[in-house]
Amino acid sequence: MKKIITIALLISIAFNINAQKYMTKTGKIKFESKTPLEDITAENRKVVSVLDATTGALEFSLLMKGFDFPNQMMEDHFNESYAESSKFPKATFKGKISDLNKVNFTKDGTYTAEIRGKLTIKNVTKDITTTATFVVKDGKITATTEMKVKPKDYNFNIPATAENKIAESLLVKIDMDYTIKK
Repeated sequence: MKKIITIALLISIAFNINAQKYMTKTGKIKFESKTPLEDITAENRKVVSVLDATTGALEFSLLMKGFDFPNQMMEDHFNESYAESSKFPKATFKGKISDLNKVNFTKDGTYTAEIRGKLTIKNVTKDITTTATFVVKDGKITATTEMKVKPKDYNFNIPATAENKIAESLLVKIDMDYTIKK
């Protein structure tokens, strides 16, 4: 039994040594809402994300209160009423590069691949599929993608008085600069 445990431990260590994990704590997520009445943008520059280049696993997490808006009133309405940031403080994504064979994380270049996963906002989880661009240069990885997110799908509380000022579907732009995790 001790031999089996020792072998399992050595195999686990070998896999972890070969795992290429990249991380950022300064990822950016920006969303845009464009309507005839008002354009709204907000950006969060404190997104934590991990990318496992060996398996293609990709995750990110952010605090909803981390979004900066053009003015304080918009930010207050977003946090207090729409997103209910005190009650639902985080948004997360857990997914995978579904066609990992299209990306060579060990060779400088630009690669395009599909990402599939689950986006959770306000305790509502939805499947997401998008295409991302990965730029590998000098051991660093930049990943960018865009996706459409409907606030109604995630139970955002938008009052009737603001309904015409907020787009039915928000454009979400994601930009991560990864470095090797140590």
